[in-house]
Amino acid sequence: MKIICVGRNYVEHIKELGNETPDSIVFFLKPDTAILKDNEDFYLPDFSNNVSYECELVVKINKVGKCIPERYAKDYYDEIALGLDITLRDVQQKAKEKGLPWTLAKGFDYSAPISTFFSLKEFGKDIQDINFTLQKNGNVVQEANTSLMINSVDRIISYISQFITLKTGDYIFTGTPKGVGQMQIGDVFKAYLEGKQVLKVEVK
Repeated sequence: MKIICVGRNYVEHIKELGNETPDSIVFFLKPDTAILKDNEDFYLPDFSNNVSYECELVVKINKVGKCIPERYAKDYYDEIALGLDITLRDVQQKAKEKGLPWTLAKGFDYSAPISTFFSLKEFGKDIQDINFTLQKNGNVVQEANTSLMINSVDRIISYISQFITLKTGDYIFTGTPKGVGQMQIGDVFKAYLEGKQVLKVEVK
């Protein structure tokens, strides 16, 4: 399986980082070793001084697809989760300044904590009307509805599949809303999907 992450998909997040709105969908990959499951603790890496959290809706691909028309993209997923795209912001900035890839900043081990997947039918809502929230030490730091995405889940799937074949079990992180920030030892993060706590990450 592979992990595909979409960047700059919420307007307010683009503004908070001072980035430009992209002309097309921006995506990058994480290796499968980035996955952190079962609410296991996250240990701050010693090769960064600015480790940042980004909470995102995650979609699991349920069958192989290539060059998928947007109108059929909904047939390629039926489960969702919440995940954290953990970013080494200082490492990323150095890479940007030199025009280098973000691989180390985004793809290091355990940089993608993820909840259990849930059937989309369980929520009885369209995927573009899903509420999710991230709390840090009991305070809400990120809160959004997927209707605020610049590019919908179906559009993302269609676009990515023009270049990369999607396979059963692939994860797509669909972008983060505003409110990203730095992680510190002792922090406790809890993520909520439609008001239900689905993910807990303690920082060690």
